[in-house]
Amino acid sequence: MNRKDLLLEIGCEEIPARFVDSAAIQLGGKLAEWLSSHRISFQSYQLYATPRRLTVLVSGVAERQEDLSEEVKGPAARIARTPEGGWSKAAEGFARKQGVSVEQLVLKEFKGETYVFARIHQQGEKTVDQLRKGLPEVLEALHFPKTMRWGSGRTRFIRPVRWLVCLFGEEVVPVEWAGVTAGNKTRGHRFLGTETVISSPAHYVKQLKEQYVIVDVEERRKLISSQLRQLEEKNGWVIPVDLGLLAEVTHLVEYPTALSGTFEEEFLSLPKEVLITTMREHQRYFPVESKDGKLLPFFVTVRNGNEEGLAYVAKGNEKVLRARLADARFFYEEDLKLPIETAVKKLDQIVYQEELGSVGDRVRRIQRIALALGHQLGLDEEMMKKLERAAAICKFDLSTQMVGEFPELEGTMGREYALHAGESAEVAEAVYEHHLPRFAGDDVPQNPIGTLLSLADKMDTIASSFGIGIQPTGSQDPYGLRRRAAGIVQILLREESSNVSLSGLWQLALNQLEEAGLLKVPRDEVEKGLEQFFALRLKTVLQEEEIRYDVIDAVLASGIAHPSFLLKKARVLMDQLERESFKKEVEGFTRAANLAAKADDPVLNKERLTEPAERSLAQALQEATALFDRASANEDPLSMYHALAHMVPAIHSFFDQVMVMVEDPQVRNNRLALLKEITRLVKHYASFELIVFPS
Repeated sequence: MNRKDLLLEIGCEEIPARFVDSAAIQLGGKLAEWLSSHRISFQSYQLYATPRRLTVLVSGVAERQEDLSEEVKGPAARIARTPEGGWSKAAEGFARKQGVSVEQLVLKEFKGETYVFARIHQQGEKTVDQLRKGLPEVLEALHFPKTMRWGSGRTRFIRPVRWLVCLFGEEVVPVEWAGVTAGNKTRGHRFLGTETVISSPAHYVKQLKEQYVIVDVEERRKLISSQLRQLEEKNGWVIPVDLGLLAEVTHLVEYPTALSGTFEEEFLSLPKEVLITTMREHQRYFPVESKDGKLLPFFVTVRNGNEEGLAYVAKGNEKVLRARLADARFFYEEDLKLPIETAVKKLDQIVYQEELGSVGDRVRRIQRIALALGHQLGLDEEMMKKLERAAAICKFDLSTQMVGEFPELEGTMGREYALHAGESAEVAEAVYEHHLPRFAGDDVPQNPIGTLLSLADKMDTIASSFGIGIQPTGSQDPYGLRRRAAGIVQILLREESSNVSLSGLWQLALNQLEEAGLLKVPRDEVEKGLEQFFALRLKTVLQEEEIRYDVIDAVLASGIAHPSFLLKKARVLMDQLERESFKKEVEGFTRAANLAAKADDPVLNKERLTEPAERSLAQALQEATALFDRASANEDPLSMYHALAHMVPAIHSFFDQVMVMVEDPQVRNNRLALLKEITRLVKHYASFELIVFPS
């Protein structure tokens, strides 16, 4: 079968950088899916994207669809045949529906009964004909968080569509969509290029490069990185590259050229974070440092164009940055005049959430949760005072102009302003650290005050949201509850935080909400929702640690109060999977649990245990309980498991020698009570019946 390459390009106004990658992936995926579903084979596809175009180049596309041969099952023979032996109206209707004549119907047996089948053979059409009809469906199926309409058309897209290119080999496929008919003409760089005819899909990349458009995303990224390294070597600089900024800049330009500019040294008196944030967030500039990490009065930007007139471009960027930095300096100097206590009072005027009051109300809840945690953990008087102070001022920087302009500096400016106002280093650091971790892989708080404050802050947000009926659904999480929950788990996985109970933490938060009359959902429902919510977060963590799915389910069933210990238990069980005797141990625990489930709530009376095997099992339970409790106190999950395994020989001996479900209800219930006690102890560790072994 002959094959050709297929090129599809959507040309449009500039797409926001954050949507470029996902849009290109979506286009390639939907086109590949459409080709496969229409029996059009292909070898591979390559994605290209710039701010003004989304392109997919599919290699080795078959010139025709594959022929379709299949048998479709219809009604049973008793319905499809008349008493005279001819085809019934039901059979004729089935044939019409399948587009075949009754002569193409056959009888075949299926699952013990005879049915009529239609033999369908459909010759494949030309690929180019299928493309003309089907590509508008592919393009219409693209979806984005936000879309636009333009002109008088009804099509919605991320940005107005200006041109389409669709080539199958050298043949133009005149697809019509969004008020545009596809051709073989594309547009080069907005200022440096011209309209150009693409001779074939294979020449697409080269021809656009001649028009100052580098369509390969990875090539642009590498080119920018290389240009940054050249500037470093030329000037003896260090240019710290934020990968998020690099990705964004890559999608802002079609033909990148890096250049540097300068700003007045007097601005270096501003905090380093302020300067970097101003350059990065407002201007998409890369900051410049010396080899010893000091910020220098230079910046690097990436121009969408060639090297002509770079000096003028640099001056224009310097002028814009100068104004931005002047604004930042004004905000900073004004903020330094604002007393912390005044800033804290202003929090009462900032609405946190309509049903949950002001930010000031929230700060007071956080403070009470944090202090309760401190008391539980036995912090000394001096630490408690610092915790109380840090909690009281933890959100004061929300009242500042700098954080109003740069929300991402919340916490960073709080620490800066707190130190300037004479707060202790521990308190100032806690004001910053209570925002940590802000994302997956971020640092966690290192000082105890910051740790407790971070836990209290995040749990208040989660519990209060659940308390008024706001929970994440599907991909929607407007309050960032999943991120905050992941942050709590990340903190509690540390050895230093192992004494903090996750369930105890949400109980403290719910106590504050209940006392304030803020719970709109019954407390027991909120507690259940929180347990399920955090169990899902823990499940994700355990999966990332390569814990097997059934082991995850088994340990989660034992309770999620202490995440770090939960992970340790899971690792112990993963190691046990390698032991031959582990299956026998699990069988013993599972057998006991299955029978114990049949008991209501009997009380064990050891005096009524008469059989040697049941007395031995009761003795094994007593010894295992003592060993288990001692190992638990020492937070030794391996010894805890060994304590449980200590009972297994007695469990198997008991089942071999003793009938549990006897007629005498007292004997039966007492034996069930013994098994219930064993199961209760075992389930403190894991629900072993959930562990799966290959048959």
